[in-house]
Amino acid sequence: MLSAIYDVAQTLWWFAVVLGLLVTFHEFGHFIVARWAGVAVLKFSLGFGPKIIGYRIGLTEYLISAIPLGGYVKMFGEDTSVDVPPHLRALSFAHKPLWKRSLIVLAGPGFNFLLTYLIFSAWLAMGAPLPIPSFAELTPTVNAVRAGSPIDRAGLRVGDLITAINARDVTTTSDAHDALADSGGRPVTVEVRRGGAMKTFIVTPKRRGPDGEENEDARFVIGLDEAPPVISSVMPDTPAESAGLRDGDRVLAIRGTPMRTWSQMTEIIRAHPDDPLDVRVERAGAALTLTITPEPHQATEDGHPVTIGKIGVLGSGRSVIRAASPVTALWQGARATWRWSELTVIGIGKMLTGEISANNIGGPIMIASASGAAAERGFPDLMFLAAILSINLGILNLLPIPVLDGGHLFFFACEAVLRRPLAERQREVTQQVGILLLVGILLFAFFNDVQRLLQ
Repeated sequence: MLSAIYDVAQTLWWFAVVLGLLVTFHEFGHFIVARWAGVAVLKFSLGFGPKIIGYRIGLTEYLISAIPLGGYVKMFGEDTSVDVPPHLRALSFAHKPLWKRSLIVLAGPGFNFLLTYLIFSAWLAMGAPLPIPSFAELTPTVNAVRAGSPIDRAGLRVGDLITAINARDVTTTSDAHDALADSGGRPVTVEVRRGGAMKTFIVTPKRRGPDGEENEDARFVIGLDEAPPVISSVMPDTPAESAGLRDGDRVLAIRGTPMRTWSQMTEIIRAHPDDPLDVRVERAGAALTLTITPEPHQATEDGHPVTIGKIGVLGSGRSVIRAASPVTALWQGARATWRWSELTVIGIGKMLTGEISANNIGGPIMIASASGAAAERGFPDLMFLAAILSINLGILNLLPIPVLDGGHLFFFACEAVLRRPLAERQREVTQQVGILLLVGILLFAFFNDVQRLLQ
């Protein structure tokens, strides 16, 4: 009981840390640009609701409020229904030129992208490769088939695209995992598109943990996560680089055992730290044999410390960004931020068009769970999660929904076209619609979170 309470408390703590970092950066963007533009800032609050603690410096009251799900900056002159005396108009937000008001609003999302850039640049400057997933990786396509796996026994082939499981539409691998979790291990009907034809198979999921072992605590799988044993990137100063392994090599066999999937390969490597392995690879149509000795690393499995082997490679399905030095990390960090932002925008577009299920939308429970899990893996993983969430926060805030930053920018765009602000009644109506829409999205995300917990 005490252990469960401790786990929940730890998860909530890391949730507050991650969310606090994102909100602080976002609101600081609004704050610092407002101050630069000469607008008086009345309140700078982390969180909403009742004040927990506050301290006034000059015109600004700095607050920590009770509900840690956001924050706000209250500027003088934001409420256009209140008359501002002529001698105070120099400090009023509403009386600033349109371009300055736009910069103040843009600064919040802009600082979210800046936070991601700083984290990515620091990550790359330390010599770590930064993976960029693709939608091909997230699509429920059979990329490799392990001998004896459920999809192998059922007759699925490499290249098959799963479209439904038990008549439930599947658009991403996450959808597929949700459907399999509901199966309870019972046979499922899997519909796939093979070429131009639709085919149906009966597949029986089995339990499989991340270590490849079957146990009662593992999730139900059919082999959809399997990827071919193709090396997309070899990390510097690792056993793989020392042995001569190169980007693009396909592992054919280890110690004479044929390799058909990435996880099959990693299971053998994990099990042989400090043990030389004869690895046969295919390179440019020719086969050659390398000797690679996995480097020992400490890990935790089922709560117990274990030593596993690693050789320092990344698999196919995702591109990787590297920096040769801390200086080049500054440029590559910007490139990585752009690529992840592009992926997020495409994902939102696919949700709006129905290509990706809206069930993938997550709320505070999912963020809390992800924060706790990332913290367990270490500080770098927690910062990487914060970078990805910061991109999402920045892009979502730019959507043209009233009450969000994008909604304010929409009003400013109308003002630029009409050469006058929208009427007070028009703004009120659109803001009410925006609030209803935003509340609906939050409730839907919370509903998805609860469903994931129940599953």
